[in-house]
Amino acid sequence: MKKKVPTKRFGRTEIQMPVLTCGGMRYQQAWEDLDPEKVEKQNQENLAACIHYALENGINHIETARGYGSSEMQLGWVLPQLERDKLLVQTKVGVKETAAEFLETFEKSMGYLKLDYVDFLSIHGINNPELLETSLKKGGPMDAIRQLQKDGRVRFVGYSTHGGPDTTVLAAQTGEFDYVNLHWYFIYNQLHWPMVEAAARQDMGVFIISPNDKGGMLYHPTPKMAGLCEPLTPMQWNDLYCLARPEVHTLSIGVAKPSDFDEHVAAVTNHWKDRVSLAGQIERRIVQSLEKDLGADWMRRWPEGLPHFTDTPGNINVREIVRLWTFYKGLDLLEFAKMRYNLLGNADLWFPGKPAVDVEKQDWSCLAGSPFADRIPGILAEAHGLFFAQPAKRLSES
Repeated sequence: MKKKVPTKRFGRTEIQMPVLTCGGMRYQQAWEDLDPEKVEKQNQENLAACIHYALENGINHIETARGYGSSEMQLGWVLPQLERDKLLVQTKVGVKETAAEFLETFEKSMGYLKLDYVDFLSIHGINNPELLETSLKKGGPMDAIRQLQKDGRVRFVGYSTHGGPDTTVLAAQTGEFDYVNLHWYFIYNQLHWPMVEAAARQDMGVFIISPNDKGGMLYHPTPKMAGLCEPLTPMQWNDLYCLARPEVHTLSIGVAKPSDFDEHVAAVTNHWKDRVSLAGQIERRIVQSLEKDLGADWMRRWPEGLPHFTDTPGNINVREIVRLWTFYKGLDLLEFAKMRYNLLGNADLWFPGKPAVDVEKQDWSCLAGSPFADRIPGILAEAHGLFFAQPAKRLSES
């Protein structure tokens, strides 16, 4: 009998959630709504194959969004043919000013999905405190969702974020959300772990976004990273590293074809019982390598006292740039660092702050709280020289 991926209790929802989720942002035809006739037969067959392959492996959580172009429409040609009570479906609707606007967009999603209800509905992109306030204000998106819940069309409410603890901790503390989609993995650990802890205190489900891409482009690992992660692949180690934490429940695997699941399924089915010890053994090896190359004091304290980008000259995103520099230096993640660096200032609220331009002309008194205040300006300048290229766009804008 084929092994199924394990499940975890998804926080206060009490849902037994598969530890891998079928993310719906890479197998669709296009990043905009399409005339149905323009969807190619081969593309639709591949999408359907991805869904069926996921289900064969016990991955019954299907995740999409109104912002994923033709994804919802194409899923609507597959999901209604399946046993609805065997599926866990999530879609996401962006922040709107009014409940009416939010509801109108939700209806469009449901029209495409051809479902009577969704198990999970996220407010998409609560990336700063202002968007959180808009989402929860009287007459805003949350009012619409509460009515949808009363009507039986939404079971649980959550939100997705590309923001940091300044937003996510506040959102958790409101008690309004059952779960959260956020970025957390090894190379985000020191900056984003407080977000996971805040969610856990409210018994929220924690869904990790883009662990393979944002976690270091682990599908194209550097030789150094590959060597440090043996006998696992870097993607497999990252899976186990995240899921070894009881606070983390599922990882989004955004597949372009069915076989993209295989490496991850092998990791969680073959190593579930020893995930804590195996992931920890590899983590210690990676940390030792980083400390050898960059110094133990740097690795323990580099985030300390780094200001939010809104408090830096020119809104330079110091925290993110120093993070990228650290893991480039320690793990050779150059292509990843370039990809992320060139989104700065070009992805709106999804990747805020600016690149490190004209560092030497700036007043860096804002770094007074950092134990490395004297080094940071030089690191910023070096990072700009190493990483800067043609400004990039988010995948959905490409």
